[in-house]
Amino acid sequence: MPAPGAPPPSSLPIAHLQNNTAKWWWADPGLRKLALGIACGFAVTVNNGYDISLMGGLMANPRFMKDIDSPGSNKLGLIVAAISLGMIPSLTFAPALADRLGRRIAMAVGYVIIIVAVLIQTFVIGGWRMFAGRFVLGFGSSIVFVSSSPYVAEIAHPRNRSETAALINCNFYVGSIISAWVTFGALNIKSNWSWRLCTLLQLLPPIFVLCLLPFAPDSPRWLVGKGRVDEAHRMLAKYHANGDMDDELVLYELEEIKEAIASEKLHQANSKYSAFLKTRGNRHRLFIIVMVGFLSQWVGNGIISYYLVDILKSVGITSPTQQTGYNGGLQIFNLFAAVFGSMMVERAGRRKMWLISACGMLVSYIIITGCSAAYTEKGNKGAGYAVLTFLFVYFGFYDIAFTGLAIAYPIEVLTFSLRTKGLAISLFSVSCALFFNMYVNPIALEHLAWRYYFVYIAILILAIVVIYFGFPETKGRLLEEVAEIFDGPQAHVSGDRHNDDQPKDYKEGSEHVEDSKV
Repeated sequence: MPAPGAPPPSSLPIAHLQNNTAKWWWADPGLRKLALGIACGFAVTVNNGYDISLMGGLMANPRFMKDIDSPGSNKLGLIVAAISLGMIPSLTFAPALADRLGRRIAMAVGYVIIIVAVLIQTFVIGGWRMFAGRFVLGFGSSIVFVSSSPYVAEIAHPRNRSETAALINCNFYVGSIISAWVTFGALNIKSNWSWRLCTLLQLLPPIFVLCLLPFAPDSPRWLVGKGRVDEAHRMLAKYHANGDMDDELVLYELEEIKEAIASEKLHQANSKYSAFLKTRGNRHRLFIIVMVGFLSQWVGNGIISYYLVDILKSVGITSPTQQTGYNGGLQIFNLFAAVFGSMMVERAGRRKMWLISACGMLVSYIIITGCSAAYTEKGNKGAGYAVLTFLFVYFGFYDIAFTGLAIAYPIEVLTFSLRTKGLAISLFSVSCALFFNMYVNPIALEHLAWRYYFVYIAILILAIVVIYFGFPETKGRLLEEVAEIFDGPQAHVSGDRHNDDQPKDYKEGSEHVEDSKV
């Protein structure tokens, strides 16, 4: 398993280039400084993971349910879903903010809004007031997401860019773990601070990022796009080669970025939303980002993440302590599984990881459905315990691809000029899927119980078909080079890319198009 910061696999086109960095990132001064900016980009998924696990944990807290007016399933679904509703309006301007003012400034704006939202959630009483706080939280979160995810991929060192991009969403489970165990411990507080404290801790990631952003670098791709080529060169030299302006890798990266962005600027229309409909390659990109957003939330994970308490109750786990304890253990397992999957993306390939993940989830969900039916209809306790076990198995398969690649894969397939807009479209797809999940799931669970799981079995079958026929392999390519898969040989490439010094695997990369069944 390649570790982040390890020498590049031989399939990467940079393997033959000299680079003034240490073998491991933690032993290299420039890459250690770069980790500061990457940590800022990771923080948004920490915050998102904290929120999702928070709501699941707080629904096991009687004081919290009382303070939000003990809502029925309809109102509870709206309160939980408010964050996804809040994401939608800010998506109309978040890409423009990130492209015009820069990724760092856009992140700062989003985090200030998140701080306001957290304070509203913490110090209000009542279901609809909580709804308002969560709506504002979603509004700020989507601004941060659209700017921070491209930021991480654009500043990362190319030899570990794939793993770093996949790790963005893995930090979701860092937040989930903290939240799960905070809600577990706070149950012992004999006041409404048993839930207020849990919500107030959501201030930590925004404050952390706002303190560090002034010291983090700008994206070199954004700098080149703004005509600030010298600044981009200095940034790449400082963080990717410890200040060596003549480093071979730095010069290669800079030329790749300059030529790719210059090519895109020749066709200004290609930077508009309408560009997604104008070419076959862009329509394929649009299909992928919409399906990734939809499937990442609609393969059964949403019902488990947000309504785990209801699922546990359905198989006989009714104690709040047991429920929050199980949730905490599940989030720790998820983190390890997601990191493992992220470390494998460059070795195994994206398409193979997607397929293994979807097929494993399908088998697991079928077993969960059957065992839930056996427990509910016949009172089989062994079947109830099997559900608890296969929830872990299901999430293990989900994590190895759907956690890391849900962000990393769209970033790879999108060109620079469409990257923030494409992520906004993907996040819109996520928001719509999340809202339906959060609002409909509690109602459907209340009326259909385990029979509702058949909906997700059907969607998992659809996911396997979509991945097999529609998701190409992007392994072994730099960000600027993935365009060849979608746009063909006429896509911009550097003149020396396919010289005889390149590794054989890389020169034959065009074969991936046929292999991916596109």
